[in-house]
Amino acid sequence: MADTIRLQCTECKRENYTSLRNKKKNPRKVEKNKYCRWDRKHTLHKESK
Repeated sequence: MADTIRLQCTECKRENYTSLRNKKKNPRKVEKNKYCRWDRKHTLHKESK
């Protein structure tokens, strides 16, 4: 039931990570603080289309 989603950095706009999300149990978009290797710091990553 879980779908694979891509996480996009809010600073450099690159898709750095993938994650799983159950769309029925969690209808909101995912936001996580992850390390961006291009910015060399932790930034907010949001779910992209």
